[in-house]
Amino acid sequence: MIRLTNIQLPLDHDEQAISNVILSRLSIKADDLVSYNVHRRGYDARKKTNIVLIYTLDVETKNDQALLEKFADDQLIKATPDMSYQFVAQAPANLQERPVVIGFGPCGLLAGLVLAQMGYKPIILDRGKEVRERTKDTFGFWRKKILNTESNVQFGEGGAGTFSDGKLYSQVKDPNHYGRKVLSEFVDAGAPDEIMFVSKPHIGTFRLVSMVEKMRAKIIELGGEIRFSARVDDVQIEAGQICGVTLADGEVIKSKHVALAIGHSARDTFQMLYDKNVYIEAKPFSVGFRIEHQQSLIDEARFGANAGNEILGAADYKLVHHCKSGRSVYSFCMCPGGTVVAATSEEHRVVTNGMSQYSRAERNANSAIVVGIDPSDYPGGPLAGIDFQRQLESNAYVLGGENYDAPAQKVGDFLKGVSSESIGSVEPSFKPGIKLTDLSKALPDFCIEAIREAIPAFNRKIKGFALEDALLTGVETRTSAPICIKRGKDFQSINTHGLFPAGEGAGYAGGIMSAAIDGIKIAEAMALSLNSQQE
Repeated sequence: MIRLTNIQLPLDHDEQAISNVILSRLSIKADDLVSYNVHRRGYDARKKTNIVLIYTLDVETKNDQALLEKFADDQLIKATPDMSYQFVAQAPANLQERPVVIGFGPCGLLAGLVLAQMGYKPIILDRGKEVRERTKDTFGFWRKKILNTESNVQFGEGGAGTFSDGKLYSQVKDPNHYGRKVLSEFVDAGAPDEIMFVSKPHIGTFRLVSMVEKMRAKIIELGGEIRFSARVDDVQIEAGQICGVTLADGEVIKSKHVALAIGHSARDTFQMLYDKNVYIEAKPFSVGFRIEHQQSLIDEARFGANAGNEILGAADYKLVHHCKSGRSVYSFCMCPGGTVVAATSEEHRVVTNGMSQYSRAERNANSAIVVGIDPSDYPGGPLAGIDFQRQLESNAYVLGGENYDAPAQKVGDFLKGVSSESIGSVEPSFKPGIKLTDLSKALPDFCIEAIREAIPAFNRKIKGFALEDALLTGVETRTSAPICIKRGKDFQSINTHGLFPAGEGAGYAGGIMSAAIDGIKIAEAMALSLNSQQE
């Protein structure tokens, strides 16, 4: 097939327009066109009075090769690459060792699935509960303020991505088309077909729940074993080689191949690994607040008269401001038509996150507005960033009234430096609830100064962003892990052979897609290592 890129068409084009542009672009007649499919569809809304759709098309003609030769110098006309996934190994019939995967979020899910598909019958351990029980616990916390520290937004089947916008795109380089493999598995598990071609696919929380269940069933059918409420409290290391793990109930599972897909909030596990001398170093992360506007304001600012268009959907944004101090402030995990949710996994702390359903139909848009934090901002050992996060989360707990409500402030009051006394036109979506206060007490002064500088700058890009009634809620601290569990080119810990640090918790991913892609890479590395040791 032939791949055509950067095909631009009006937002309101009819179906025949695609065929017509193919014929024109390749200078062929209608009889020469056999078929086409849409590989990617995005849009360019920089001119909101003239929004265009941008397509990447895979085309079959009666003579593909002749056309490829004719357009050999055209960088926008090339052969469609082979995007099919090829397994790197197959488990031997006399498999002597089963690999262990710790964590069943996007990274652990894909690592476990690919290992199972290759015949390695992985043992997957997750400290939390099955996704439906976990959902009950999470909604119970939001409604009744009863926190289960092992079953919440952070811990349990599906990982933190289950309670998010369900974004399925990433900026990581993917020459091997691992992302295509991930999306294909999601579609097989019930995700809408459109995630295969829209430029910014998303699923939403409720659809993710049923998908995760189906993928779990697939792993079990292939011989994998999945255990919930199975927190790993210790690892056995002998002469620099991982030998097994110990569960909270004392059970020991022996294996010399263990994947760490524990997520960015498994702080007790980070501490345990550090105590066992697994090499860990501090890394940058970000902290800040959630900001809420009415979604209609964002739609109008981004799309103008095209706001509400079915193809465009609810508008999103991505913003960056480089401060005079040298720090950067940026939007993170933007959730169109969503809600701000309580995301703590520890008692007496308040953490925010954003979530939306597939429809993105809620009243408000929300996004984290965060400031970059460097290890020099929290001097100490490799785990000092955890202490930094915890202090901010404790601050927020106190400011919110010490009952898991979150501290909040109108943007206008925040910029003026005065405490908010009442809510304006933007109603808070945070559950359990909010307490109006002065958010300058929630973060270090350098963070407050940076955010106060950034919001007016963002207003120049999105009219109304600095609306006085827009609402800030705090604190956003779990943007990424504050540590990196260093690994080598073989994907194994640089000082603990057989330990495979993976995904967000190890510092190698940020979001559902990049974590899932990393899970595939980890599965491949484990499979090759298992086979080499059994030869």
